[in-house]
Amino acid sequence: MMHSAKSESDITSLAPSSPSRSPKRPVYYVQSPSRDSHDGDKSSSMHATPISNSPMESPSHPSFGRHSRNSSASRFSGIFRSSSGRKGGRKRNEKGWPECDVIMEEGAYGEFDKSFTRRCQALIALFTFVVLFTVFCLIIWGASRPYKTQVNVKSLTVQNLYVGEGSDFSGVITKMMTVNVSLRMNIYNPATFFGIHVHSTPINLVFSEITVATGELKKYYQPRKSHRIVSVNVQGNKVPLYGAGSSITVSQTGAVEVPLALKFEIRSRGNVVGKLVRTRHSKGITCPLTINSSGSKPIKFNKTSCTDD
Repeated sequence: MMHSAKSESDITSLAPSSPSRSPKRPVYYVQSPSRDSHDGDKSSSMHATPISNSPMESPSHPSFGRHSRNSSASRFSGIFRSSSGRKGGRKRNEKGWPECDVIMEEGAYGEFDKSFTRRCQALIALFTFVVLFTVFCLIIWGASRPYKTQVNVKSLTVQNLYVGEGSDFSGVITKMMTVNVSLRMNIYNPATFFGIHVHSTPINLVFSEITVATGELKKYYQPRKSHRIVSVNVQGNKVPLYGAGSSITVSQTGAVEVPLALKFEIRSRGNVVGKLVRTRHSKGITCPLTINSSGSKPIKFNKTSCTDD
C-alpha cells in the first residue's frame, strides 16, 4: 500500500517536470542576405527562425527596431541586385538603392542645345556682317557718284578733205566725200580714291544727218586725280551724199568748205571696291564746226564751242 502511494506521489511530482508530448510545430526559414551583400556578393545566409511560445519572440509580432529596418533594406537590395544580374554593376546609395544614370541623358540634350545656340550665333554674326558690309558699300557708292569724268575737246586737224562726183554700190551717180581728221581731247579723272576705265562710242563727223567719218577711242585705264591727252583718228572714204551734196559748192581753185558736227560719247567705269562696287558715268559731246579743204591749221575749241548732252 505504501508502495502504491509512493508510486502515485512520484508520478505526481514528476509530471510537471516531464516534457509535454504535444505535436511539433513546423520550423520556418527566412532567407535574408548577410551584411556582406552590400559588397556585391549575391550569396545570402540561410538561418532558421523557430516559432517560440513567447509572443515577443513570434515572427508575426511587428518589430520597429533598427534590426527590422536593416533587414528590410537588405531584402530590397537583394531584389535589385538579383535583377541586375551582375556584381557591382551599379552604384548604390547609403540605403542600398541603385542609382540611375539620368544625368548622362540630360547632358546629351544640353550638348544639343549648345550646338544649336552656336549655329544661331554664327548665322546672326554672318547676317550682321552682310548688312554692315552692304551699308558700307552703299555709302562708298554714294560718295563716288559726284566724281564724273571731265572731257575737254582741244583741237581738230584736217589732214584730207575731198568732195567729188562718183557712184554708190548700186551705180547711182552722186557726190562723194572723203574725210580724214585728227581729234585731240583732254580727259580728267577727279576721283580721289579710285581709277577709271575710259572708252567712247563711235566718234562721228556728221554732214546733214549723214555720217561721213568715224573713229573710236580705245579703252584704257586712268589713275585717280590725273589728266590725259588722247588723240583719235576720224576718217571716211568715198561716202555718198545723195541729195545733201547739192548744198556743197566747190570754188574755182578746188577748195571746198563743209559744215559738219562732231558727235560722240565718253564713258567711264570706276571699280571702287573691286568688282563689288562700281560707278559708271557717260558724257555726250556735240561740237559744230566748219572745215576747209585748203586749211592746214588745227581748229581750236574753247569751253563754249561744245555742248554736253
